[in-house]
Amino acid sequence: MGTGTNLGMALALPLDDILQDIGRIPDRRIYGRVAAVLGMLVEIAGIDTNLAIGARCDLLDRANRKVGCEVVGFRNGRALALAFGSLEGIGLGSKAIVVDSDPVVRPTRAWLGRVINALGEPIDGKGPLPAGKHPIRIRNQPPPAHARNRVGGKVDLGVRAINTFATCCSGQRMGIFAASGVGKSVLLSMMARYTSLDVNVIGLIGERGREVQEFIVDELGPEGLANSVIVVATSDESPLMRRQAAQMTLAIAEYFRDSGDDVLCLMDSVTRFAMAMREIGLSVGEPPASKGYTPSTFAELPRLLERAGPGINGTGSITGLFTVLVEGDDHNEPVADAVRGILDGHIVLERSIAERGRYPAVNVLRSLSRTMPGCNSDAETDIIRRARQHLSVYEDMAELIRLGAYRKGTDPAVDEAIRLYPAIEGFLGQKRGEHSDLYSGYCRLADILGLPHPDAEPEPKTAGAA
Repeated sequence: MGTGTNLGMALALPLDDILQDIGRIPDRRIYGRVAAVLGMLVEIAGIDTNLAIGARCDLLDRANRKVGCEVVGFRNGRALALAFGSLEGIGLGSKAIVVDSDPVVRPTRAWLGRVINALGEPIDGKGPLPAGKHPIRIRNQPPPAHARNRVGGKVDLGVRAINTFATCCSGQRMGIFAASGVGKSVLLSMMARYTSLDVNVIGLIGERGREVQEFIVDELGPEGLANSVIVVATSDESPLMRRQAAQMTLAIAEYFRDSGDDVLCLMDSVTRFAMAMREIGLSVGEPPASKGYTPSTFAELPRLLERAGPGINGTGSITGLFTVLVEGDDHNEPVADAVRGILDGHIVLERSIAERGRYPAVNVLRSLSRTMPGCNSDAETDIIRRARQHLSVYEDMAELIRLGAYRKGTDPAVDEAIRLYPAIEGFLGQKRGEHSDLYSGYCRLADILGLPHPDAEPEPKTAGAA
C-alpha cells in the first residue's frame, strides 16, 4: 500500500522535479548513535564534528521508522537534538543519520487553496503538492534594511474599524492583541476574504485541532481559501513543529513576494511561537528569564517578524498581521511588550467590548497604526480625529453617564459625545459576512459626524512610520 502511494505521488510530479530530487540524493551517509534521551532531548554521539546548530538528522527507531530531528546545541562532545515527532521506539544505540541538505521549501502558485503542515507536506487530502524550481530557505534572513522599499499605499482589509481608525499600508506589520475567546479568528478570516491584496498566507500556530477545520470551512470559506495557503501546527505537535510552522509561513510568503505579489500574511499566534521557543530553550538548559521565557525567545522574535514588510526593488511586499495572546488580559506581559516594540502598530481587542455584543471588539482608542496620519488625506485625518475626540470624551465620562450622575447641558462636548456615541458604536460593529471598503467607511463616518465626504481618490501621500 505504501509503495503504491509513493509511486503514484512520483508519477504525479513533472520529470524535471523528479530529476532535481534525484540530484539532491547524497552520495554517502554519515551516522552516529543515540547516547541518551531525556524528555524531549536526544544526545547523539560520534558525529558532533559533522553537525552544526540547525542541522537535521533522521533517527531510526526499533521498527526502522524515521523520526526527523534538529540539532539545537552541543554538550560534552555530543550533539543535542529535538525531534519533530514522537520519540516512541527510540532508545540507546539507535542510529542517527545526518541529513545533508539545508531545510528549504519549494512552493509554486499551485499551492494556493492548499493546507500544509510545518514540513511543507499536504494535510488536506487533495493529493501531492508540485515542487517549484527555486528553493526558499525556511529560516531565511530578512531583506537588508538599506535595500528595502518604503511602505506602499493603503490596504483595504474589509473591516471598517481597522480601515479607518488603524489604517494599514502595504508592507506594514501590525499586531492584534487580545485574550482568548474575543474574536481573533473571525477577524482574521474577514480580512483574508475581503483584502485587496493579491495572496493570503495564513499560519495557524499551536491551534486547537478541533478549530482548524472550523476556521477553514466556516470562517474562511471557499472564497477565502481559494486565494490562500494555510500552514497548520496544532497544539499537540512538538515545539519544533510549532516553531517551524511560523517560519514556513514566512518562507511561503517570501516566495509570493519575490514573485511580485503583495501578500497578506496572517499568523495566529506569535505567542504560541514564543511558547515553542521557550520549550526548546528550557530543554537545552537555557536559563529562564521573564515569566520563564528564555533569552533566545526574545532574540528569535525580531528575526521572524522582520521577515515581513516591504520587499526590495522589483519585488512585492508582505503585509503582516500577527495575533498576540495576552495572558490574563495583561497587555504588558513579556511577549506582548516585546512584539509591540518590533511591529508598526497594534490593534487591541477587548473582552469588555465583546461582552456587550459589539464585534469586532476593537478598542480604537488603544489601537495605533504608525503610518497614520501620513497615509491619509487631510479630510480623512479630520474625520478620524473628530471621531476619536468624541469617543475619548464619552469614555472619560462613561462611569458618570451610566450612573446617571451627569446632567445634560453641563458640558456641550459631553452632550455631543453622548448624542453621537450610539451611531459611532454601530459604525464600529460589523457582521462576519459584511464587507466594507475603505472609501465607504470614511463616507459613513463623515455622515455620522456631519462632515463632508473626502475625495474618492485623494492624492497619494508617502506613508512614513512615526
